[in-house]
Amino acid sequence: MGTMHENEWKLPKMWMVHQRFRVPPAVDVLKEMEREWSLLKDRLALPVGGRVAVGVGSRGIANLSKVVRDVVSRLKQAGCRPFVTPAMGSHGGATAEGQKEVLRLRGITEESVGGPVEATMDVVSMGEADGIPLFVDRLAHEAAGIVLVNRIKPHTNFIGPTESGLIKMMAIGMGNQKGAEHYHRLSLVRDQFTIISTAGKELLKRCNVLFGVGLLENQDHETCLLKMATAVDIEAMETDLLKKARENLPLLPLDEIDLLIIDEMGKDISGEGIDPNVVGRDVCAYGAKRPLPRVARIFVRDLTEGTEGSALGIGQADFTTRRLVDKMDFAVTAINCLTSCCPEAGKIPLVYENDRDAIAAALMTLRPYTLDDLRIVHIKNTLELNTIAVSNECIESIEKGAAIDMDGEPFDLEFDGAGNLVSRFI
Repeated sequence: MGTMHENEWKLPKMWMVHQRFRVPPAVDVLKEMEREWSLLKDRLALPVGGRVAVGVGSRGIANLSKVVRDVVSRLKQAGCRPFVTPAMGSHGGATAEGQKEVLRLRGITEESVGGPVEATMDVVSMGEADGIPLFVDRLAHEAAGIVLVNRIKPHTNFIGPTESGLIKMMAIGMGNQKGAEHYHRLSLVRDQFTIISTAGKELLKRCNVLFGVGLLENQDHETCLLKMATAVDIEAMETDLLKKARENLPLLPLDEIDLLIIDEMGKDISGEGIDPNVVGRDVCAYGAKRPLPRVARIFVRDLTEGTEGSALGIGQADFTTRRLVDKMDFAVTAINCLTSCCPEAGKIPLVYENDRDAIAAALMTLRPYTLDDLRIVHIKNTLELNTIAVSNECIESIEKGAAIDMDGEPFDLEFDGAGNLVSRFI
């Protein structure tokens, strides 16, 4: 595919910029678990001698194995027989073994948490609520109790008082592929927040959910708050944590960007690979509409190892590389896209053999610009935004009030002998 010859285009000077967020301090999760447990334990009716399913999702969450191990240990001490089970919808290729492998990659194994890890894709019908069918994982349903462990954060597709957290995990995560697929299909004709919120809250009532553990992370991806709540208090706890999570959400300090270069994408970065909260785009028909930022073109360079070949969300990009496409597991990506009822998320953008050609092609599709007013931003991924690289014009355009520090001298974007960008992000 032809592009401009390298001598026919130039790139502006770039600056490394550090965003100064108000970062809540990290906490000692085991001390927080002890404190929360002391407040909660006397209110629990734990099934002594009974099996308890501890639901864990697919996201990379700080201190996840440490928290799950502590939950398992406390349940054992109380006389229960806990086991860990995936609560991740269709992830892991929508197979039981695939989901156990996802947990293993997140550090969740029988050895690390002190209890067995069991998985099935079977679900049990739990009736319906307001015309919304309810499903729950068979192993969780057969257990004498359920415990949920998840991070609380803004969701990529919908906006509401509860978004990505324990209620969504109960609806979609514990619903396995059948539940996840059904709720996403229903989202084409009904509001997704209403669907997930209604299903999740109703399942909390109909299933024997003992308690939930909600985790909050700061901008450095450290656990900064941990709360436990019984089933009846999960909604209130999650609503409060989501307000705090919004304050901690790292974003780009610009409203207008001509070209956004992203080193990597993946499901361990965001549920959509590239977080719509950061880039202002959502290709799914039912996705939330965000007015800002306005990004004209997105070039994504590679997949993370942790995404296990899933390129869900690649459809948000305009340009990509052959190396990213070669790493795609098309079957896994297709399952994720079909289950979420968003085939658009798997559409492959224009593919180039190296970064230089992809960037040259992107420049051909921008507004009329000069080297002095071209707004380019380079980031590692949409999760790690403490340090970013921006062009000269961005320094002038960064929104008022943004707290930034500029690092060193301006520099040129460098390419190696194969024409690929030499990233400054580790």
